[in-house]
Amino acid sequence: MSNDSNNTHLALITKTTSLIAAGDIVGAESALAELADTDGDGALMVVLDQLAPKDILAVMREYDDSKASVVNLLVTPEQFARAMVLEKQYKDLTHTHLRNMVNAVVFRDDADPVEFLTAIGDLEGGAEALANYFAEKWSRIEAFARTGTFDAVEDYGVTLTDDELLASGYVQPRVDQDEVADRDWMQMAWLLRYECRDLFIEMLLVLRAKARAFDLGLEEGDEPAEEDDGKFETSETDRGKATPAARASDEESAI
Repeated sequence: MSNDSNNTHLALITKTTSLIAAGDIVGAESALAELADTDGDGALMVVLDQLAPKDILAVMREYDDSKASVVNLLVTPEQFARAMVLEKQYKDLTHTHLRNMVNAVVFRDDADPVEFLTAIGDLEGGAEALANYFAEKWSRIEAFARTGTFDAVEDYGVTLTDDELLASGYVQPRVDQDEVADRDWMQMAWLLRYECRDLFIEMLLVLRAKARAFDLGLEEGDEPAEEDDGKFETSETDRGKATPAARASDEESAI
């Protein structure tokens, strides 16, 4: 790479970082898109590899489905994973930005979703980020773990114990992926359970812990004062009462 290219990239990185720090996410994305237009996708990928994960995250989480985002189209699984594990710092209690961002990138046309999930699972905090993605669908994910389907009539039942969950890891699918290929949480859950089984179990255990902590009135990262029995009531989840995301306001505070 020539010195001129290096200088151009460094200048763009500085400009992008400054725009993001000033809250001009649209301007930052425009600057990155302009580089791709003038120097090609390869040049943008070089810059993305040098941008801080928090800056890549700032651009990706402002996903707008009315227009294509060049960053979402080109970000690699490893870059995406490093950014995704930071998303919790935004304290988006409904996780709307997280879900939109994940769906836009993991299910983009040229992507292998399993590559992205593997990269996420390889990082500390990856299972927690996925648990946040599924926060508003907790009981449906529990039902899927228990029955292998997303049918509403099978939504409730006895939650699998941790040992039963581990033992159920290698059951055969009851539904084909094509039946749940919604490029959203159902397809994500299917891929996790049948293509990234260990990560699915780890994610669900984290999700259970988050729900239990919330029900005990604990803040993020706090530990229970006493051991509880680990049991949950799932009858209110996804109906607006039993998950942190469903009961909290939709106010968010940026990093």
